[in-house]
Amino acid sequence: MPIVGQSAETTDWVSRFADEVIEESERRAPGKPVVVASGLSPSGPIHLGNLREVMTPHLVADEIRRRGHQVRHLISWDDYDRYRKVPAGVPGVDESWAEHIGKPLTSVPAPAGSAHPNWAEHFKAAMVDALAELGVEFDGISQTAQYTSGVYREQILHAMAHRADIDAILDQYRTKKAPAKKQQQKAVDEAELEAAEGSGAAAEDDGSSGSAGYFPYKPYCGNCEKDLTTVTSYDDATTELSYTCNACGFSETVRLNEFNRGKLVWKVDWPMRWAYEGVVFEPSGVDHSSPGSSFQVGGQIVGIFGGKQPIGPMYAFVGISGMAKMSSSKGGVPTPGDALKIMEPQLLRWLYARRRPNQSFKIAFDQEIQRLYDEWDKLDAKVADGSALPGDVAAHARAVGTAAGELPRTARVLPYRTLASVADITAGHEDQALRILSELDPDNPLSALDEARPRYDKAEAWINTQVPADQRTIVRDEPDAELLKSLDEASQQSLRLLLDGLASHWSLDGLTHLVYGVPKVQAGFSADATPKELPAEIKTAQRAFFALLYQLLVSRDTGPRLPTLLLAVGQERVRALLGE
Repeated sequence: MPIVGQSAETTDWVSRFADEVIEESERRAPGKPVVVASGLSPSGPIHLGNLREVMTPHLVADEIRRRGHQVRHLISWDDYDRYRKVPAGVPGVDESWAEHIGKPLTSVPAPAGSAHPNWAEHFKAAMVDALAELGVEFDGISQTAQYTSGVYREQILHAMAHRADIDAILDQYRTKKAPAKKQQQKAVDEAELEAAEGSGAAAEDDGSSGSAGYFPYKPYCGNCEKDLTTVTSYDDATTELSYTCNACGFSETVRLNEFNRGKLVWKVDWPMRWAYEGVVFEPSGVDHSSPGSSFQVGGQIVGIFGGKQPIGPMYAFVGISGMAKMSSSKGGVPTPGDALKIMEPQLLRWLYARRRPNQSFKIAFDQEIQRLYDEWDKLDAKVADGSALPGDVAAHARAVGTAAGELPRTARVLPYRTLASVADITAGHEDQALRILSELDPDNPLSALDEARPRYDKAEAWINTQVPADQRTIVRDEPDAELLKSLDEASQQSLRLLLDGLASHWSLDGLTHLVYGVPKVQAGFSADATPKELPAEIKTAQRAFFALLYQLLVSRDTGPRLPTLLLAVGQERVRALLGE
């Protein structure tokens, strides 16, 4: 069943695209499975920006599948693209990998220590694992396998036969033609280009335009394996092609109807695949959607192959809190696997499902992740009690499962910020973590840490990998005698009120009520008084009281939420550190 009705007025962008894609698929290929597509280039770590290239069609495909239609989600691994540069910050890689620039990604050695046979497979494997955890069902297509096995031979020959038509289309968008004598330098300069987002963007080259004319095909050199080649002649009748390598000087003549060591240039390759696979829906990044870019040009070139351009929404970039636009050719950018170490797949799916493709958003690796989890838990509760808005209900449903069923989830949902605080304070001691978590709700105690997993493990990973050492919580071993001696009567009274109430308030809710209530009682108000009933000065008094407790417990002005911290320290130790 669809998540929302096809005619429902809703903010659910997925259903609207599903309507459009189903209708268009019936027009183009009635009775056949709906085909949606993504493309990923394993030129380096496949990051969270690239994930939008997959999640957008995945969510649409999943909605189509929920409606009972057959659908294929193709992921083309652009592993036959050229290796463009040595990405920075990748473990096991140094500048010696520069010698492989220009080779297919599948011909480049994997980083040192990798268990995978080549560069492409190394980075592909991490993404495949992440997609499995995210519940993404897809059919993977290796472009190395497609090209080297001759699957696209007819399409290549067709493109070569219609090279003048292709050149004429491309020429509409060329702003400056380089003289033929500059083509060899142009080919070498391409090795220095920055890789862009998404599918195939590593090869925005128009093609070879030497003295023999324009050719939309690039051979990989038979000697050095690099694509720094120029086609010097081609015979349509015999398919005899000659080329020269600008890197090593090698030249040879081959028959293109038997030759499988080369590929169509990107602006021709992409629309060829649309036609070959019958793709109805494929999004593209903003870099592919600008005037003269590959998606726009492809919309004209696809007709040469007898196909139609897919419905292709532009998707905006995904950022990380405090980081600029990500590039897959550079190391150090978070990947889906990195995100899944610190957040559950439901949360990551929700971030992509709740925003329209053309809306940018950020994924939090900093303290913001705690607020994000609070927001998710509130939505979860609203969905459960029926008070959530229809669009939010739809985004939630797409986050927690797929047409195949719900994703595994944490059995006992506890606040992420609480779990993070406990993991921080206990520093890997699971028995201590269980003790604290079991005291959060004495009427319904946690009986085993596994009940709080995997969320607890994600929160612990966040603490261990994303929180700087100087922000970690270290509980004092001994009372701060000097500070305790210096306290005025009001501060001493606040500590006595807290200590007197510890035993009867020893739960998360009880301690929350107690620590907020002490300054109220000191000021002559009820501990149950609401903010509206209190003067503004009470907030100032609460902040000062909290800062005092943090100083006495962890020698800092701030720290984990005080109720959690108190539970973590334990009643006996709290009493000692507060000078009882």
